[in-house]
Amino acid sequence: MIEVYHNPRCGKSRNCLAFLDNSNQEYKIIKYLEETPSDEEIKSLLEKLQLKPIELVRQKEKIWIEQFKNQQMTDETIIKAMAENPILIERPIVIKGNKAIIAREADKIEAFFQES
Repeated sequence: MIEVYHNPRCGKSRNCLAFLDNSNQEYKIIKYLEETPSDEEIKSLLEKLQLKPIELVRQKEKIWIEQFKNQQMTDETIIKAMAENPILIERPIVIKGNKAIIAREADKIEAFFQES
């Protein structure tokens, strides 16, 4: 089953769901702002995305700028910051099996499903 980390207020996230609907893909929505992922779930996501923690952070978010920007942070502290402030997690994330992408553009989503 495809899983989508989704924020209903995000246009890119809504567009991702529309693409999946138009492609007749079945999926499960994870409203990650309500169902906050744990440190371990974020680590699993990072593995599937093949990204470093800082690459998953929305660095223009007010919380990041005010509380974390320009601080020396380890991967663990970045993961903890995302777990405590899930708004910092890039979105939408589409997960299929052991792979995932940040699905901000339709062509990336399409390519992802052709590969997997």
